[in-house]
Amino acid sequence: MQGAGQPTGAEPSEEWRRAQEEWEALENNQSGLLEELASPVPLISFNEALRYFQTADLSECRKKIQATVRRQGLAALVHFLFGPPRLQQQLQGERDLALTIAQCGLDNNEKVHMRILQTIYKKLTCSTMSCPRFGAHWEELGFQGADPGTDLRGTGMLGLMQMLYFVMDSQTLPLALKIFKLSHHETQNFPFCIMSVNITRIVIQALREERLSRECNRRQQVIVVLNDVYVAAFLHLYSIWKAQHKTIADSGFLLKELESFTKKKPKQLLKSLETYMNRSIALLTDGVQHPFSASGNISSIASSQASKEINFTGICDLQVELEGDARLI
Repeated sequence: MQGAGQPTGAEPSEEWRRAQEEWEALENNQSGLLEELASPVPLISFNEALRYFQTADLSECRKKIQATVRRQGLAALVHFLFGPPRLQQQLQGERDLALTIAQCGLDNNEKVHMRILQTIYKKLTCSTMSCPRFGAHWEELGFQGADPGTDLRGTGMLGLMQMLYFVMDSQTLPLALKIFKLSHHETQNFPFCIMSVNITRIVIQALREERLSRECNRRQQVIVVLNDVYVAAFLHLYSIWKAQHKTIADSGFLLKELESFTKKKPKQLLKSLETYMNRSIALLTDGVQHPFSASGNISSIASSQASKEINFTGICDLQVELEGDARLI
């Protein structure tokens, strides 16, 4: 059967062949899109995703990690004498797991990876429908292009895991949606997901420089602390951005300041988050306050329990670096 516009009684022209190939490609893409949308992807909780990484074979990713920043000479001596405490040995396996996840790229063939991505999309857009793996809809969320996987440099799947944590907890989701709304402001707009990835990179570096060790040792947790510091840092940035009417032109400077503040005063960041969450919960419960504590907050309890379910083992050297100055990537 001849296609539309095909010459009758003559060899098809090169132009017609190209048009036919383009049409067939469009039909195939549309068919794939419909199949993808017809198969709903169930939401995934942070704990379920974490259990996957706890049990998956991450041996190749583990080879790339460097647990702490290497110092030599005087810098090493000063850090030893006056720097923050070292992470306790029993917590080092959990730290290494977090940094290993940061070395794992987004895998299209891994269902858990795809569910994480779809869950972030659905929770931020309040949609019940799945979306295609590639497309302009990811730019609406604040990625740089049609493929979110290209924006995870330096954070890997940990960048998506921290977004997942943010949107899947009933206490932190309202804050995530407020920030997401501001990211679409007419003049104060910024790429939400790219900003999130940059904050994860700051948190990773703070962990590697042992700036979070004191809090991790105190709470006997690592991943929970990382997530709370991530949310606290995002809240800090959001508060400044909104109150001072910042724009995308200010992002590089603000991220650099945020990196410095996160490393120097993580306890103060967490205290501000605790105050904010207590105020929010008090408003929601009409004056009946349920304390949110940085020493074991409500949103962290489930993650804490998941962490305790597995015996973490030591992992080899890590390598996760901030690429130059803190900036939007």
